[in-house]
Amino acid sequence: MAKDHSAAAIKEKEAGNAAYKGRDFETAMGHYKKAWELHKDITFLNNLAAAQYEAADYDAAIKTEEEAVEQGRELRADYKLIAKALARTGSAYERKTDLANAIKFYQKSLAEHRTPEVLAKLKEAERLQKEQEAKAYEDPAESDKARDEGNKLFKAGDYAGSVKLYTEAIKRNPRDARGYTNRASAYTKLLALAEALKDAEMAIKVEPDNPKGYIRKCTVLFGMKEHDKAISAAQEATEKDVNKKNTAEIQRELNKAVNAKYSERAGETDEQTAARAMRDPEVQKILQDPVMMQILQQAQENPQSLQDHLKNPSIREKIMKLSQSGILKMR
Repeated sequence: MAKDHSAAAIKEKEAGNAAYKGRDFETAMGHYKKAWELHKDITFLNNLAAAQYEAADYDAAIKTEEEAVEQGRELRADYKLIAKALARTGSAYERKTDLANAIKFYQKSLAEHRTPEVLAKLKEAERLQKEQEAKAYEDPAESDKARDEGNKLFKAGDYAGSVKLYTEAIKRNPRDARGYTNRASAYTKLLALAEALKDAEMAIKVEPDNPKGYIRKCTVLFGMKEHDKAISAAQEATEKDVNKKNTAEIQRELNKAVNAKYSERAGETDEQTAARAMRDPEVQKILQDPVMMQILQQAQENPQSLQDHLKNPSIREKIMKLSQSGILKMR
């Protein structure tokens, strides 16, 4: 009858744990190997792989965990221990920047036992893989080519076709705002205004000082009948258009929004204006701001005081929003 060495194995494991905590991984490995020799419990192999992993010997950790899984199947080990071995294999592959294998082993681990930690690792590895693939696909020259082809289709009235090519241009060079502004125009023609607005916002995010993004945003907001917001976007475009190259286009979009705004509100009573404005969440938020409440109260007593507050950019933005909504009448 085989002698039970489990107690001795536990002592070796404890000695290994002490060395591991002291970051003496070589010593820890020796104890974990001895524990496995004394008693076949794959916990000891998992411990060994953990020490190898921390010592940055990822190939050794992978090999050890492969043995842990194989032995675990034969020994009918707890599926949680097998899942742990598979998860650490995934982590080791991720450290080796082999994301395809990392994802494969995270998925295998989750098939054995689902834990939030491993699920989070899987999602992060998948995100990084997509990021790498997208980065590898980038090519500014191909982006320009796709955008030029998209422009041809746009001019021919094939807006759906141009969207596909502008999308390709964006994939090839996501840091070029032209792909987003062009696609925003195509989406606008297709009346896909929500998508067009997202592209206009993305163009602004990519190139904050490029007036084209703000111009497209103005156009889209006009199509959505968000005339006050369209006016604000046109004003932002004017501020960004330092070389005055887009003056005519900005003025055209601004005039459309202003004319639509006043046409829409013609004959509106003060009560109707207030009721309409109060349906706007932004207006509600501004009017609930204690600082703005104090400023507005002060303005009732002294209208000229608003001029001083307009010097503060954040306050100016809120005052202009109230003015555009019709609640605040500037003198």
